Amino acid sequence: MDSPFQDCTIEKQRGVVRFLWAEGVKPVEIHRRMLAQNGQSTMSQRKVYEWVERFKSGRTRVTDEGRSGRPSTSRTQDHKRSRKASSPQEYRNYLKDITNAVC
Repeated sequence: MDSPFQDCTIEKQRGVVRFLWAEGVKPVEIHRRMLAQNGQSTMSQRKVYEWVERFKSGRTRVTDEGRSGRPSTSRTQDHKRSRKASSPQEYRNYLKDITNAVC
């Protein structure tokens, strides 16, 4: 049976980290419990420790802070699909379609 938390967003995971940390749960235990619920989509143990440190230093928000500069485009669904192409020729065709759409 799939866990109901497998598609848990990163912000929700950070919220869980904040909640459990506030209850006195150690970071290693937080990660273990999240891994049991979220499976492979769980943030790394290192990230759990980093977020616990942020909350200890007074941070309350679980959303990312705004950053200047060009936004990353490597995480779009189109890019993910292109990386999952079944053959090199299919990938080349995909890139050709993208190029034609842009130019």
